[in-house]
Amino acid sequence: MKLSVIGTGYLGATHAAAMAEIGHDVVGIDVDPAKVASLNAGVVPFHEPGLPELLTAMLGTGRLRFTTDLAQAADCEVHFLCVGTPQRKGELAADLTYVDAAVTGLLPHLAVGSLVAGKSTVPVGTAARLAALVEARGADLAWNPEFLREGKAVADTLHPDRIVLGVTSERAEKVLRDVYAPMVAEGSPVVVTDLPTAELVKVSANSFLATKISFINAISEVCEVVGADVTMVAEAIGHDVRIGHAFLGAGLGFGGGCLPKDIRAFMARAGELGADQALTFLKEVDAINVRRRARTVDLAREMCGGSLAGMRVGVLGAAFKPDSDDIRDSPALDVALGVQQAGAAVRVYDPHAMANARTAFPTLAYADSAVEACRDADVVLHLTEWREFREMDPAALGEVVRQRNVVDARNALDRERWTAEGWTHRALGRRSI
Repeated sequence: MKLSVIGTGYLGATHAAAMAEIGHDVVGIDVDPAKVASLNAGVVPFHEPGLPELLTAMLGTGRLRFTTDLAQAADCEVHFLCVGTPQRKGELAADLTYVDAAVTGLLPHLAVGSLVAGKSTVPVGTAARLAALVEARGADLAWNPEFLREGKAVADTLHPDRIVLGVTSERAEKVLRDVYAPMVAEGSPVVVTDLPTAELVKVSANSFLATKISFINAISEVCEVVGADVTMVAEAIGHDVRIGHAFLGAGLGFGGGCLPKDIRAFMARAGELGADQALTFLKEVDAINVRRRARTVDLAREMCGGSLAGMRVGVLGAAFKPDSDDIRDSPALDVALGVQQAGAAVRVYDPHAMANARTAFPTLAYADSAVEACRDADVVLHLTEWREFREMDPAALGEVVRQRNVVDARNALDRERWTAEGWTHRALGRRSI
């Protein structure tokens, strides 16, 4: 089939390459000429494992190309909307500027009988509003939310754990089943529903995950008061099949471009609909998440004798999660700034997010390696659980620091190994060793 993918960020670039991989003829469309040129040259303008290789291979087949010209979508059978929906400045609500602009720009090029499939995360009710515009051109609109995880986007797109089709006609359902035929044949479950339900699936999933993370971090706060170990609590309750171990890693909490802004937009939309009381618990979910950042700064201060003024702090991590260079709402950089504002000299290192961090936070100092970031440090903060940091030799790192103090804000380091090398170890929700 001939497909267009409008918006070529994490979601769009990955979706476009994956659709070409399963045999479709795909044109990716973006308003950013530099991004389009980069993708056409086989260069992914962000870090996503496996995507550069897939992109290069698909460009070589001739089934994938990128352009800034929406008119090149005119002969496509399906148009996927993959543009961003960031949080509005100064508000909780989602900014739908890019979604509206994409649809408005696409309308003159829609063929009768074609299908527009939204993948962007939008407030419930958005699809119905857009459907009226699309149907006036003789086309259909469906909502087909994405569930990819940064760092695992390629696998999540090619082998989805579910495919949700929010449709208003049998024709739209058939077209999307044809698009995803290889995934369906592989066994990916298909959930067919209406537009508002499909819109709610994604924000409900993100809200549940955020709640689970904040729940174990709330338990972490109690553990710190009573001297319990949150990792053991999580291990024990995770064996309950009704709970499970996933997303029970207590620590610095969530960040990135999805969970924080999506739960806030969900609350805002519920308020607009008069159902705000249903989601008031998400305010505390958000608050717990933010408190973990402040607590990490407090732990660093405690390890430095009660004051960070004049202290040297090595920060390991800038991305909001490993296997990504995304620094949007990064807990790691939030903590780094908090430590700096408390008077410390901070040096940051991250395997892939350095360029983005330097651009967004030029007041921080950066190092070219983990060792250099920690040289002469009074305390080391482990803030993003990259494999490089988890496997670091604490004895070797101990040779370059001024004091062997480490705050493991992700509860990912081998505590026994580090303490055996003379490090004082602190972690969120665990007793000091």
